[in-house]
Amino acid sequence: MNKITVTSPLLPPLEELTPLLKDIWDSKWLTNSGQYHQKLEQALCDYLDVPYISLFSNGTLALITALQALDLEGEVITTPYTFIATSHALIWNKLTPVFVDVDPKTFNLDPEKVEQAITDKTSAILPVHVYGNPCDHQALEKIADKHDLKIVYDAAHAFGVKENNISILNYGDVAILSFHATKTYSTIEGGAVVCHSLEMKEKLDQLKNFGFESETAISQCGMNAKLNEVQAAFGLVTLNHIDQAILKRKEVSDYYHKHLGSVKGLKLFTPADNVQPNYSYFPILVDESEFGCSRDELFEYLKGNNILARKYFYPLITDFDAYKNNNEIFNSAKQISDSVICLPIHTCLAKEEVEKVVEVVKLACGYGSM
Repeated sequence: MNKITVTSPLLPPLEELTPLLKDIWDSKWLTNSGQYHQKLEQALCDYLDVPYISLFSNGTLALITALQALDLEGEVITTPYTFIATSHALIWNKLTPVFVDVDPKTFNLDPEKVEQAITDKTSAILPVHVYGNPCDHQALEKIADKHDLKIVYDAAHAFGVKENNISILNYGDVAILSFHATKTYSTIEGGAVVCHSLEMKEKLDQLKNFGFESETAISQCGMNAKLNEVQAAFGLVTLNHIDQAILKRKEVSDYYHKHLGSVKGLKLFTPADNVQPNYSYFPILVDESEFGCSRDELFEYLKGNNILARKYFYPLITDFDAYKNNNEIFNSAKQISDSVICLPIHTCLAKEEVEKVVEVVKLACGYGSM
């Protein structure tokens, strides 16, 4: 029996990609900011309604480079409820991550906790738009202005997300996107930094190319983090299909809300009315005392029925050995991490597969029947 996966890559029609690949083969220009790299940067600026984008080979290197470009030192306040790359990027820049708890309603950084954690060593705030859900950017930017701090948004999940019809990528000093194959929009592997000035874009472009300012001049130690032409072409063609893909994801999300929203012991995440989401994930929280089984038991039951869900994010970053010297207790983040499970949501899901997911979830608590 085929497994129902938690995600599946958005693959553009091969016949649309092939002419671009032939052109790349003919030109023999495979990397180093070729025509498709430049076309994709402009196409993404237009689609996302942002001023400048610098493409990267993955989102982690994009974040590492963005932090470097801002010349940060000391401490950076961030969340324990995120993917490990968020905090790893700080360590690579010799910055000290200071973790604070999240808002239990949004799963994002709690601005009040952020302000309480600021010291004379704090140089920036690194919030995450978890599952693409917008952070409280107004409160965070008020805090940043008050204390003269930079804001670097980890927007890995937030491709195309808008709040009040404005792209949330336009907030902060920079915002970082991931174009990994598991994301709503993909360049197979890839990422980007959104910034607000040509000067910053040029700095990012230099740093991702070893720091070269010209053929004979290097002023900073950069790295090799360029997106190649094949992946840029893939991204260009995929962009033609992203709106339809998001609509398909919305259909799956709507079905889950309709058929699981009233199941006792399950808390479904619902975006605010003023948010245009991208439906990148479908997280639910499991209350064992009401649902009848634990999150882990539901996870295993789904797996036993060939449904591959994901405990995402679990564990907290501060529970990993590399970060266990942090003695803080993050009650809200811990409660979410211990009860969250992300159900399958992607463009390849057939109607009967979505129906099966719902039925198996209900069976796990003795609510449904097959």
